[in-house]
Amino acid sequence: MNERYPIGEFDFKAKRSIKDVEEWIEDIRTLPTKVKGELYGQSDEILDTPYREGGWTVRQVVHHLCDSHMNALTRVKLTLTEDNPTIKPYDEKAWTTLGDYEEVSIKNALRMLTAIHAKWAAVLDNMKKKQFKRTFHHPESGIDYDLILATAHYAWHCNHHLAHIQLVTSKK
Repeated sequence: MNERYPIGEFDFKAKRSIKDVEEWIEDIRTLPTKVKGELYGQSDEILDTPYREGGWTVRQVVHHLCDSHMNALTRVKLTLTEDNPTIKPYDEKAWTTLGDYEEVSIKNALRMLTAIHAKWAAVLDNMKKKQFKRTFHHPESGIDYDLILATAHYAWHCNHHLAHIQLVTSKK
């Protein structure tokens, strides 16, 4: 198994359909509960174990999910309220060095993740089918992504990092 991509890499070129959106929203909605289930009763030793050599610790993965999905929620809202907005990329590795990953408890990170996902799922649930065709521009890739692709990608991202956590918790 490739520990970097335990569920495989995301295929940006795969055909996607509006029919699959409900499944992806469910993946987004349920991630916090799944992560909490994996981490319930785990020791700091487990939380501070990297999922692979040179990879993030479980604690860092949880904080990264908060950062990434906070940005995702913002990107979706911008896309729904502006015409093809240019999103702001961020340096996810640099964000791990800002002190909050060490100072903010895992419980508070999980609370934040839960709140972000509740808001995100509510926005996605209330979107009309045609709104999933709205796009945002990613300046690093130069590509305009529609919200069908973005939703699929973030559902994959949820499961990708859940699998990283499970690589550690399954060995406990």
